[in-house]
Amino acid sequence: MNSKRSKGKNAFASLPQEVLTNFDELQQRLDIHFKNKSLLYNAFTHSSYVNEHRRKNFTDNERLEFLGDAVLELGVSKYLYSTEPNMTEGELTKLRAAIVCEPSLVKFSVELGFGHYILLGKGEEQTGGRLRPALLADVFEAFIGALYIDQGMEAITPFLETVVFPKISVGVFSHVMDYKSRLQEIVQQTNNGLLQYVIIEEKGPAHAKKFVTVVRLDNRDLGTGLGKSKKEAEQEAARHAIQELSTRQAEGEI
Repeated sequence: MNSKRSKGKNAFASLPQEVLTNFDELQQRLDIHFKNKSLLYNAFTHSSYVNEHRRKNFTDNERLEFLGDAVLELGVSKYLYSTEPNMTEGELTKLRAAIVCEPSLVKFSVELGFGHYILLGKGEEQTGGRLRPALLADVFEAFIGALYIDQGMEAITPFLETVVFPKISVGVFSHVMDYKSRLQEIVQQTNNGLLQYVIIEEKGPAHAKKFVTVVRLDNRDLGTGLGKSKKEAEQEAARHAIQELSTRQAEGEI
């Protein structure tokens, strides 16, 4: 066994009781309970904390971040492969990149409140490290890496189903995909019907208006989309239409 990692594992037992209590609260809130809690603590340990507590032999979260990055890509790839049968390899790659990029990981981390639990050195704390985007993204990946070691993909998949996949299904990342062009291609391959996008409703005040758009093929509704702009609503409607056509094809209706 690597002596450095062994010492790090034992060192986490010396964390202040308040810190340990905070991590217990986090596990309770996420309904995820680590068999090896040192992995959880390690995932939230920044290098600045390690540097300021050299005698404790803590280990930082960089190795877990490395692993978590790969596990996250695998989980997202498998999900997209299963749910987007009409996407090409290039389209799948583009969508996956948008999901696992730093800005997206930061949003996931913030929504989970991970910044509150990060173990930081005083200097990093004073310069706003707890809100630093790169640091928040790294912690999210490190958490996934720790959870994977502790419980395998059996725990990763439910976690992603709660935190990441719902945002894909409601079109949060649809801005990176041209679903309208893709839908047009599919329609041209099956028939030469006429696609129309119609705004059926406008919601909210003028400064925060949302549009509801339906896409129709030969006057038959295929999909409905909601967006902050007409363009976004049309893209979302097209995405739902592609899913509808895929379902019909699988059932032998077209």
